Amino acid sequence: MLSGKQKRYLRGLAHSLQPIFQVGKGGTNDQLIRHISEALERRELIKVSVLNNNLDDPREIAEELAAGAGAELVQLIGRTIILYKESTEYKQIELP
Repeated sequence: MLSGKQKRYLRGLAHSLQPIFQVGKGGTNDQLIRHISEALERRELIKVSVLNNNLDDPREIAEELAAGAGAELVQLIGRTIILYKESTEYKQIELP
């Protein structure tokens, strides 16, 4: 579980990132979650955008992706999700 200070730090780092995954009208599936897990192992911090043609609640999508990938939900702004998971092999981010 991340503290408020850690989340604030990660939000600052994520500000300049571009979303690398998009959740469309098909919603989430096992393959998307697997790709997100692999990306989190390499990058530790990623953005995911929920497209406008997806009618599901972005909060539910964010929680499902975080739970499936074993990651922490850092922030949800509108339809943009920020996820963090500490990498075992490629650790780059030192949390305060």
